[in-house]
Amino acid sequence: MKNKKPPFEITNTIISDVATIAELVGRISSTSNLSVGPSLRRTNRIRTIHASLAIEQNTLSIEQVTAVLEGKTVLAPPKDIAEVQNAYEIYEHMDTLDPYSVDTLLFAHGIMVRGLVEEAGEFRSRPVGVVDAQGNVLHFGTLPQYVPDLVCELLDWTRDNDMHMLIKSCVFHYEFELIHPFSDGNGRMGRLWHTLLLSKWNPLFVWLPVESIIHDRQQEYYAAINASNNAGESTKFIEFMLSAIKASLIEATGTRDGMSDVANNKNSTRWNSIAAFLQEHPYIMNADARELLGVSAATANRILVGFTAEGKLTKIRANGHWAYTHSNDLLGTLGKIR
Repeated sequence: MKNKKPPFEITNTIISDVATIAELVGRISSTSNLSVGPSLRRTNRIRTIHASLAIEQNTLSIEQVTAVLEGKTVLAPPKDIAEVQNAYEIYEHMDTLDPYSVDTLLFAHGIMVRGLVEEAGEFRSRPVGVVDAQGNVLHFGTLPQYVPDLVCELLDWTRDNDMHMLIKSCVFHYEFELIHPFSDGNGRMGRLWHTLLLSKWNPLFVWLPVESIIHDRQQEYYAAINASNNAGESTKFIEFMLSAIKASLIEATGTRDGMSDVANNKNSTRWNSIAAFLQEHPYIMNADARELLGVSAATANRILVGFTAEGKLTKIRANGHWAYTHSNDLLGTLGKIR
C-alpha cells in the first residue's frame, strides 16, 4: 500500500453521492443545532454507541445504554455494560484524537476494550478470521507480523492523499477491516475512526449517528464488505458507506426523503453532481449526464445547454462528439465541498 492508492474506482454513483452529501451537510450546518444542542448531542451519542455495539451482538437496548450512562443499575451481562462505558469514554475523547497517529489508534483501542481482552491497546499477536453476524467467515486478517507496517501505511495514505475525505474515510474503513489489526474490537474501531475522519472534514459528524444507519442496514454492510473482498477492491463498500452517510444526513434534516429542499432547487444538486464529475474527468458528454443524473437524453441535453448558457460550462468537441467542460472561471468550483 505504501506510496500507492489502495485499489478502488471512482464511479458516477460515488461522485453523485459526494456532491449530494456535501450539499446536505451545508444545509444542516447552517440550520441545525447539532453543534450546540446538548440534549440532541447526547441522544445521538447514545444512538451511536448503541448501534455500533449492537452490530457486535451487545444485548443492551437504547434505554439500558442510557441508564448505564446515567449511573443507574442495569441487569445485563457485565461485559455488555463495560462495552457501553468504554465506548462512551472514547467517543467523549473524540475531539482530542489524532486520526493519523498510530499511538492514538492504540490508545483508543485500549479504552474501547479495556478489561475485556488481553491485548487491549496492542496489535494482535495471533492470526484471526473475520466473521459476520451469522458466523460466516468473510476473510482471514493480515498475518500479525505485517499488521503494524500496514496500519502505519494506511494512516499515512489517509493523511497525505488529497482525495475528498468522504471517499478517503470509506477507503480507510474498508482497508482497516481487511487488515483486522486487533484481536477484538475491530468493527467498533473501524466505525469510530470513520466518524473521526469525517469529523475532521466537518464537525457535524461528531454528533451524526452514522453507526445507527449501518446497524439498520447491517446485512447490506456485510454484503458490501463481501462484494469488495471478492472484487479485490473497495468500490462497493465505498458506495454502500456513502449511501449510509447520505441516509443519516437525510434523517437529520427531519424530512421524509431528505431532499425536499434539494428537490426545490434541482439545478443546484445537478450542478454539484456535474462539477464533481468534472473533477475526475476532463469533460462530460450527454451519455455521462444521463447516467449521472438519472434523466433522459433530451433532459440531459437541456441541463447541459442550460449550464452552458449560465456560463458554468463550455461546449467543446471531443473525439468527434460534442462535450462540455468547466468554464475557465469555474475550475475551482469544487473547492467548496472539500
